[in-house]
Amino acid sequence: MAMLSEPENPSPNIFIPQEWSEAADSIAYDSLTSPPPIALICGAKNCGKTTFSRHLLNVLLQRYRKVAYLDTDVGQPEFTPPGLLSLTVVDKPTADLTIPCLKTPDRSFFFGDVSSKRNPTAYLTYISTLYDYYQMEYSTSNLSENRTKTELPLIINTPGWVKGVGYDMLVDMLKHMAPTHVVKINISAQSKNLPDGAFWLDEDSCGMVNLIEIGSARQDSFNRSVLVQKDARLLRDLRIMAYFRQCFPSNLKITTIKELAHALASHPPYEVPISSIKTKHLHCQVPSSEIFYSLNATIVGLAVSSEGSENLPWCVGLGIVRSIDTFKGLLYVITPVPLSTLEKVDLFLQGFIQIPTCLLQVQGCVSPYMSQNALSTS
Repeated sequence: MAMLSEPENPSPNIFIPQEWSEAADSIAYDSLTSPPPIALICGAKNCGKTTFSRHLLNVLLQRYRKVAYLDTDVGQPEFTPPGLLSLTVVDKPTADLTIPCLKTPDRSFFFGDVSSKRNPTAYLTYISTLYDYYQMEYSTSNLSENRTKTELPLIINTPGWVKGVGYDMLVDMLKHMAPTHVVKINISAQSKNLPDGAFWLDEDSCGMVNLIEIGSARQDSFNRSVLVQKDARLLRDLRIMAYFRQCFPSNLKITTIKELAHALASHPPYEVPISSIKTKHLHCQVPSSEIFYSLNATIVGLAVSSEGSENLPWCVGLGIVRSIDTFKGLLYVITPVPLSTLEKVDLFLQGFIQIPTCLLQVQGCVSPYMSQNALSTS
């Protein structure tokens, strides 16, 4: 039987090479009197960016009480379900470098896909807006304006798409953010690596940046793993299931996918008046006559249009539209987002993030598409 929960006391034998440790230490400690570092991690797919970012986060938390983390990988995010771009403030180290953990981000956007390929322009706009928010809230330059905030270091983890349009987007990100440190991880296949040197700087540019190049390390001499091997689709499904597992108390016994599927199918949804919600489809157009058909049994981003801007509303979480009753004018939504936050939501964003198939295959219980026992948000 497929297990949903992660082991309670994982003890993976993860090995961090000396080269990696020295790189992380140099970012955290080399300039003790300087403003907190802004470190961007880049490199080809499966080079170890996520593992290094988690290690760097732990090292920075030895010096700083909190660290900001800007996640630009919509397919394999660190602290959120897939499809989100987010800025998260972290105050506790990661005990196990092999396991990502869900956290509530400080700010996030719902991109609605697992790759930036579908809309690079929107992707870059979201990333730039999140970085600008970090600058406004947590950077040294704004401390005099807002003394209640504390300046924080920033880690920026990037996707492994570093060729073609992916390379162009990475260059645009680097130019906009101007990090103090850039960690470039190289793999043995030279053709897949990023160009040598500070590849994003123009020839006449004199930007100050500390470029750190390190090698990818899959195993050490004791055959200990350095990287977490990924099955991207499976990991995405597990992250979505872990997210909606939060709809239930942690002490409720839900340890398998089948148990979660049954729990979600019988869980009372929220009643959301159709009249209070606008719907926006990302990356495609849907005829007005088909909107409700397209929403039913889908995952949507729950957004607040009054926060952020009209075209860039902040996303407060995800929801499953379990069913729609057009006669009563109600949407039935399952979400772990607290009611106090859900009451502010006035926009549903629909992309291409799908409910894992295994959660739809429920037998012997209430259908997931029944509108019974609903909780009202009105």
